[in-house]
Amino acid sequence: MSGPMLQVEGLDVQIRSERGTAQILQDVSFAIPRGGTMGIVGESGCGKSTLLRSILGIMPKGAETPRGAILFDGQDILTDRAASARGRIGFVPQDPYLSLNPVFRAGDQILEIMRRHAPGSRADHKRKIVELFRAVQLPDPEGALRKYPHQFSGGQRQRLLIAAALACDPALVVADEPTTALDVTTQREILALLRRLVAERGLSLLFVTHDFGVLASVCESVTVLYAGRVAETGPTRQVLDDPRHPYTRMLLACHPDRSADLSGIPGTVPAATAQPPGCRFHPRCPIARPDCATAPPPLVALPGGRAVACPHFETPLPENALA
Repeated sequence: MSGPMLQVEGLDVQIRSERGTAQILQDVSFAIPRGGTMGIVGESGCGKSTLLRSILGIMPKGAETPRGAILFDGQDILTDRAASARGRIGFVPQDPYLSLNPVFRAGDQILEIMRRHAPGSRADHKRKIVELFRAVQLPDPEGALRKYPHQFSGGQRQRLLIAAALACDPALVVADEPTTALDVTTQREILALLRRLVAERGLSLLFVTHDFGVLASVCESVTVLYAGRVAETGPTRQVLDDPRHPYTRMLLACHPDRSADLSGIPGTVPAATAQPPGCRFHPRCPIARPDCATAPPPLVALPGGRAVACPHFETPLPENALA
């Protein structure tokens, strides 16, 4: 089948509560080609985790999707959680210490996933798990089947989670900041492992991170989220070398490699129940103009497959833009 492996079109997600309606995501659109890798970046509270939960079909209680579509391999899995999507999307969670049940053996936990979503006998599944443990470079793959999570290091647990994500031969892997809890040396090893496995198996990858260094090493394209809306999207190298949205420029200016001090972006991400009118970044934006507070700016297409949601993206930032 031709077309993107994953395509999100105009996705809105809201949650109703006693304090009002929280608009978590609004008009989010992007696409990941078959075999492509995309990163999602943004501050905490910008909707990255909700976006992943929407794709995985594990939305929190009370969440609604009044508008939009999530097309996986051409099928809208937002409205039809068909069996065709089960097992075909692998998930690598953020925390290797909390994501495995401590009272069950590692092999049994992955066997349970395969029993539900993959054809074959228990013996076939065990053989495949050993092959996966070998592929993710776990020491003693056969013995690892019988070990409990506490018998593995943090890096080894993350390898277990990657093996679990690959157990049902997915076409798409969704990774939620999978190296956050690891030291830098182990982080580098896990990223190299992910790159290799994605390339060898022809997988598509959606990678959520807050680290631009990680983004540059793993992802071909990037989508920048701010307060639930897409601020900028495009090829990773172009966005990092020449960011256009004020938010992207300020985020990159906060990176230790680009800043001589520990300056940050003034203000905070607005609460989902109290989003400002117009461009959601305008209360923090140093180049905001009156029209920025009137209506949400549409994504403007730029050369090279890029798009930016700011009509004033060519205006330079003042030198004191960061706090």
